[in-house]
Amino acid sequence: MPSLVTPALAPGALAGREQPEIQANDLTLRTWREGDHGVVMTAYADPAIQRWHARSVTDDEAREWIENWRRRWAAETGAGWAVVDGDKVAGQISLRVIDLQEGRAEVSYWVLPHARGRKTASRALAALTVWSFEQLGLHRIEVLHSTANEPSCRVAVAAGYRLEGTKRSEAKHADGWHDMHLHARIVGDR
Repeated sequence: MPSLVTPALAPGALAGREQPEIQANDLTLRTWREGDHGVVMTAYADPAIQRWHARSVTDDEAREWIENWRRRWAAETGAGWAVVDGDKVAGQISLRVIDLQEGRAEVSYWVLPHARGRKTASRALAALTVWSFEQLGLHRIEVLHSTANEPSCRVAVAAGYRLEGTKRSEAKHADGWHDMHLHARIVGDR
């Protein structure tokens, strides 16, 4: 059944171009590389990342995780970047869900222990937000996190994402169901 609404972003908005490298002052957001699989394994072995992302990975799964980001870019359903500080991967940030029809995306992020406490995630989120609005043409970007994940809440607020509400019992973690905060920015927010 045809939509009566023109898509916010035309098909090809992602797949029609190379995934960019995004500069964020002293951080670089770059595509994941095959050689990054060890970093992915280290990340998903970290108790804090496991707690909020509810995943662990083997070597093969880490390689698949990296390859999956290439496929998702080509399919225009997601986009993931390694957050690099100097010459070392400090974390990840992604448009984990992209809806071109609605011009909307949902962000996820994590930071490795050696890079925590330096506003790595909020700086990466601010840079990705600018690119997503100004270059990609998104209209709305959302951050969802467990209400118990206070550091993630601070990241969203520091990057200008307003708290819009709480989604009750929205996500299942290893310790049970969690309420989730919904933060968002739309084009024009300051």
